[in-house]
Amino acid sequence: MGNALACISSHEVRKKAEKDSKLSSNLPLPSSFSFSSSSFSKKQKDVDDELLAEAVAAAMLLRQHQRNGSLSLPFPRSSSVAYQNQGSIKKCQTLQKSSTSRHSSSSSSSLDQDVKIEEVGRKHFILVHGGGFGAWCWYKIITLLEESGCRVDAVDLTSDSHTNPITTLSEYTKPLIDILQNLKEGEKVILVGHDIGGACISHVMELFPDKIDKSVFISATMLSNAQSALHILSQQTDCSDLIRQAQVFVYGNGKDNPPTSIDLNKDFLRDLLFNKCSNKDIALALVSMRPIPFSPILEKVVLSDNKYGSVPRFYIKAEEDCAIPVSLQEEMIKSNPPKQVFQLKASDHAPFFSKPQALHRILLHISNISSN
Repeated sequence: MGNALACISSHEVRKKAEKDSKLSSNLPLPSSFSFSSSSFSKKQKDVDDELLAEAVAAAMLLRQHQRNGSLSLPFPRSSSVAYQNQGSIKKCQTLQKSSTSRHSSSSSSSLDQDVKIEEVGRKHFILVHGGGFGAWCWYKIITLLEESGCRVDAVDLTSDSHTNPITTLSEYTKPLIDILQNLKEGEKVILVGHDIGGACISHVMELFPDKIDKSVFISATMLSNAQSALHILSQQTDCSDLIRQAQVFVYGNGKDNPPTSIDLNKDFLRDLLFNKCSNKDIALALVSMRPIPFSPILEKVVLSDNKYGSVPRFYIKAEEDCAIPVSLQEEMIKSNPPKQVFQLKASDHAPFFSKPQALHRILLHISNISSN
């Protein structure tokens, strides 16, 4: 969701309250590719349309089952763990070269060697989604990490509602807190946060530093002490019309009070979040995205050097992100330098959709870096 929050001010919130309403329009999807043969183009279009229809139908069926509680599915959107792999452990994986480049805070270099993960099955990743998303957005990364022998939990953060709005960051991150509290003694995990999920993993890094081996921020809000996610995002001064138009404020406590959540106008999501994604992934997102609780992004997080600062941090930049532009990503890196920085070329705000193979390679590479 990212920089859709960067343009909020009290004046704008009041002004927008007069004209905001819930929107339910669908994002038009582009037609299929055209070839020289008109008959082939028509057949190709029919196939593409059928595939898109199936993707939308499958996602809607998934959502209906989740609401009815009639089926146990891998990614239930609830306040509990969304996915847990208890599969067998694979011991040694060798990955091919990645075209994704990597650099430290002061210099850059490429991943120019094969990444060899020794006993990679011991690695336990916890994936934390960003604003508007859910555990479902990680489906490609879950599959790739599992195939590499890793254990993976994809967390669904607490959902907001009109009758019971989320009021604190602790409330929002409760499913993540529950996982960390229930880890076996001595077990450590690799936290991965996307978008405002960066604020969420920062919060639990302060609470459970001894249970976290590393933290990874993917085009995410990487906080310093006493900062909020909104404070980070508001540093981006270039608020385009696209970002403003995408915001739909929800006033669960009435329009005389601050917003309780922010919804996104789906007409603008392709250009704002998914400018490098496939039609099928966009279709999945459009039927799955949900409002973002407002209070957690306003909350200033207390972070200390001996707790939060003791966990090695890694940042993955998305070079063609329109929601959290690369300039803002670099500003966060400069003001709060992580241990190492990687970059995903030709990636939008959703690299788990647009660049899953490259993101998978980087995550495995990070898992093999010493935490000392």
